[in-house]
Amino acid sequence: MVERVPSGVPGLDPVLRGGFPKGRTILVLGPAGTGKTLLALQWLLNGAKQGERGLFITLAEPAAEVERNIAPFGWSLKGIEVLDLSPLSASFPRPFEEYTVFPPAEVEAIPVWQRISQALAERKPPRLVLDSVSLLRAMSHDPYQFRRNVLALVGMLNRMNCTALLLAEPHDVEEETALALAVDGVIRLRREIGQSRVLELRYLAVEKLRGSDYLSGLHPFRITSEGIVVFPHVVYALQEAKPGRGLLSSGVPGLDQLLGGGIEVGTATVISGPTGAGKTTVGLCFLATAVAQGRRAAVYTFEEAPESMVARAKALGVLTERHLRGEKLLFRYVNPLTLYPDEFLGLVRQDVEETGCSVVLIDSVRGYTLAMEGFGDLAAHTQNLVAFLQSREVTSFWINEVEYITGDLRLTELGISYLFDNALLMRYAEMGVQVVRLIGCLKKRLGPFQAELREIRFGEKGIWVSEPLTGVTGLLTGHVRPWRPDER
Repeated sequence: MVERVPSGVPGLDPVLRGGFPKGRTILVLGPAGTGKTLLALQWLLNGAKQGERGLFITLAEPAAEVERNIAPFGWSLKGIEVLDLSPLSASFPRPFEEYTVFPPAEVEAIPVWQRISQALAERKPPRLVLDSVSLLRAMSHDPYQFRRNVLALVGMLNRMNCTALLLAEPHDVEEETALALAVDGVIRLRREIGQSRVLELRYLAVEKLRGSDYLSGLHPFRITSEGIVVFPHVVYALQEAKPGRGLLSSGVPGLDQLLGGGIEVGTATVISGPTGAGKTTVGLCFLATAVAQGRRAAVYTFEEAPESMVARAKALGVLTERHLRGEKLLFRYVNPLTLYPDEFLGLVRQDVEETGCSVVLIDSVRGYTLAMEGFGDLAAHTQNLVAFLQSREVTSFWINEVEYITGDLRLTELGISYLFDNALLMRYAEMGVQVVRLIGCLKKRLGPFQAELREIRFGEKGIWVSEPLTGVTGLLTGHVRPWRPDER
C-alpha cells in the first residue's frame, strides 16, 4: 500500500488516487505561465498547515519576488524554509557581471549543486520544491554532468524519504530523456487557446507515477483567487436502467395517462421540440411533483435566467411558494462560455452527492453544447454526464431545442438520442387557422406508454392535455389533413 501525501490542491488528489506518493520525486512540467510554481507552493503551504516542514529552493525568481507574486492569493512564505539561489541573491556575483576567464558553468554550477546538497543534508525536509531544474540544466557544463547530478539528487531524496517536486520546462525532457527516467512521476501542465473560441484552456495530465495508479486523461484546471482548482475527468460507464424503482408523475392527468402513469425513477428523458413549445414547463412539472413528495431537485439553465423561469412556471400554476420554500428546488444559472464540461459535472456531482438532489433538469442541450465546444467530443461528454446520473439513480430531464418549427422530424440534431431512456416530442401543427401544440411519447424503455399524439395547452388554469387526436393525420409533419380508416 503506497502512503500518500495530500496535495492541498482541490481536485488533484482524486487524480493522484489520494495524493503524491510519499518519499517519491515528481517532475512537474509546463511552459512559463502554466502554474507550476503556484501548484508547488500550494502543496508546501498545505503541508505547513499540517505541521510538516517544507523547503523551497528557488533558482529563477528571488524569494522576495515570489512572495509578492503569491500575495494576491492571501499566501505567504512564512512557515516554509526558503533557500534563495536566484541570480539576484547574495549567493551569486553582482548583477550584470560577466565571466572572461572561465565558462559560467564551471563557476556557478558546482557551487549551486553543492549548496542544494548541503541544504538537504542539514535540514532534512519532509517536503521539497526545486524551482527550477531548467536553470540547473542551463548551468551544467555538458549533458553528462547534468544527468549525473540529477541522478545523484534523486537518489539522495529517495534515501531521505523526502517527497519532492522538481519544476521544469517541457523542452528539458525532450532534450534530456534521462530527467524523466530518473524521477518517480511526471505531471504536465498545459495552457492553450481554444480553436473554436478565444478562451484560455488549462489542463493537467499525469504521464508517469511509478508504483502507483492514477486517473489518466486531461483534467481541466482553473487558477482562482484561492489557488489552483482541478476538475478531474472521471469517466462513467452507461448502465441499463432498472425497473421497479417507481414512477415520477407529472401532475398533469392527460400527460400521465400518455406515459402509462409517469416516468420511471432513475431514467434519463429528453424533451425535444421547437422554441416556445413548452418543453421546459413540462420538465418543471415533474420536478414540482418530486419536490411535493419531499425530494430535492435541481435545475441547471444555460440560457434563461432562473427568475424568468420561476415567474413563468408560477403564472401557469406549475410552481407555487410551497415548492420554492425550504431550498428543496435549486436553480443554478450556468454561463456556458466560461465553464469546463468536467467543471459542470463536478457541480452536478456536488448537488447530487452532498445536497441530495435526486431529480435534475438540464435546460438545454444546446446550451450544454456551447459549454463543451472546444473541450472535446460532444457525445462523449453528454454520455458521461448521463452515465453519472444513472449511476446515482438520479432522474434526469434534458431539454432539447430543434430548429424546425414543422416538418423534417428529428428527435435531436446532435446524434445523442440513443443515450436517453425516454423521449417526449413536442411539435406545432396547423389545424384550420389555428396553430396548436402537440405532445407525444416516442420511446419509453422500462414501461408501457400510448403511442399517440395529444394536444397540450398552457393557460392561467394550468396545463391541459387532450384525449388522443382522431380523424386527422400529418400531425408530425405539421401539415394536417383528414384521415380515413382505409389509409394504412
